[in-house]
Amino acid sequence: MKKKVLIIIGIILLLILLIFGIWYIIDKNKINNNEPTNPIVSTTLTEGTDVILSLEDTITNNSVWCGTFNLIWNDLKNDLAKQDIVFTPQLKVVENLNKGTFTTNELSEDSYYKKYGTPSIELKEEIEKAIKDKFNETSDILDDFNWNDTGNKDYFLYAMLKKEFEFPKEFTELKDGNFGNYSNVKYFGIDNTTSDEVRNQVEVLYYNSKDDFAIKLITKGNDEVIISRGNNENTFKDIYDEIEEKSDNYEGNKKFAEEDILKIPNITFELKEEFKELEAQPFEFSNGDIYEIETALQTIKFKLDKKGGEIKSEAGMMVREAAIATDEPREFLVDDTFTIFLKENSKDLPYFAAKISDIASVQSDVNKNYEIIGNYLDPQGQ
Repeated sequence: MKKKVLIIIGIILLLILLIFGIWYIIDKNKINNNEPTNPIVSTTLTEGTDVILSLEDTITNNSVWCGTFNLIWNDLKNDLAKQDIVFTPQLKVVENLNKGTFTTNELSEDSYYKKYGTPSIELKEEIEKAIKDKFNETSDILDDFNWNDTGNKDYFLYAMLKKEFEFPKEFTELKDGNFGNYSNVKYFGIDNTTSDEVRNQVEVLYYNSKDDFAIKLITKGNDEVIISRGNNENTFKDIYDEIEEKSDNYEGNKKFAEEDILKIPNITFELKEEFKELEAQPFEFSNGDIYEIETALQTIKFKLDKKGGEIKSEAGMMVREAAIATDEPREFLVDDTFTIFLKENSKDLPYFAAKISDIASVQSDVNKNYEIIGNYLDPQGQ
């Protein structure tokens, strides 16, 4: 009995080794052929969170946006297509992307890298070297694209945004608390033990109630962290505009006072999204060439705690020249009953019309086909 158990365990181990061996060979072949080794999953790593493509898109209760995809879309529209991207039917998300609300003007040069060109292993390696040199980072998405079978009129567009910010002084680590229906949530902020130096890192933009306010956290660099509550607008753009308007009109104390308290939850998430709604949709360049987005992908990593925060985001898009669809050949065969009209080109009605079913009445020397029915020859079709 013991011997049989050992034999079964041995067989199971061999099967496991065989399976892993097959996976290794498949992945190695894909790497050698520059094919994606990991399937792209069009869901987020943080379940229930929507990745929004533009500031004008409608948001849900859990939504995240970062401008990297806007940067490559701007290059697609302005530099390559040289006109708005138009699907048939047009998508609202594409209309919003075409607005070009977010551009490199909103970023410092040292915080982003972008590149586009004809897809090739050389281009992939150039991007990998560039982000390593500039940010000391590796890509989380480049291996997800198919770099094979590319044409000289295809394009790959890429962008990375990398920022780290630090508060001048650490905020106070607070007791775990509740967040909505959740408990044991970790917080940082300001309480009655926090120094004035830390309080000076907070600017009140407006305060109408504990459910309707906005604050700004000052960092060592040129980044600002704005946090608000009580906004009911449906897009990030409208919420931000509302914050600015309320801040401009606020006449209360904008200094974080000694008796004020602040409680902010720690935040850490990683998102990876494939935008399938943008893929396999033909659109036209200004020169008449037809293209399709083969793969559109974005990642967002974000962290915020008492010390500061960091964000890393990538966006990539493989754009292929679409094969010209050839219509099925049409057969205009006038080989049965038909009508014919003659008219002058400036007149409303024809001056001649005919309907012809029996070709023998209008053409001589034609033979009538017969078919055998029982022992008799009958004209075909009669």
